[in-house]
Amino acid sequence: MNLRIGYGYDVHRLSNELSLVLGGVTIPHHKGCIAHSDGDVLLHGICDAILGAMALGDIGVHFPDTDTQYKNISSLILLRTVYDIMFKNSYSIVNIDSCITLERPKIMPYVLEMRQNIASVLSVPIDCVSIKATTNETLGFIGREEGITASAIVLLAKK
Repeated sequence: MNLRIGYGYDVHRLSNELSLVLGGVTIPHHKGCIAHSDGDVLLHGICDAILGAMALGDIGVHFPDTDTQYKNISSLILLRTVYDIMFKNSYSIVNIDSCITLERPKIMPYVLEMRQNIASVLSVPIDCVSIKATTNETLGFIGREEGITASAIVLLAKK
């Protein structure tokens, strides 16, 4: 069996009065991500992990922020497009493990819905999608609530 591991990472600055979207879920908060798309760092990290496992670059290559068609686009659409690329290359997802790092808000109440969104778009069982969250213990730009990061690792299998 041909197995491929991919790693993805994304970071966005936070700003007042913007929507905070994680895993395709809009989370009530007074700050959201500054981005060309909806700024969903979790889905961006997962997209990068899947593309990386196939050695096909990253989301910046496939969805450049200079292209107006991606302005304010839902990252669920980007993830679906990455899934289509993966499927055409005869890969399937074994599992995804991810972690979001932010000080606030607490996102655990939304994790199940995020997992359901991701599993649905990627046509995998929900138990193949793990999402964890942590703070930065008030250190650095994350601790000052200036930004948010997400990382993901994915295992793909060649069909």
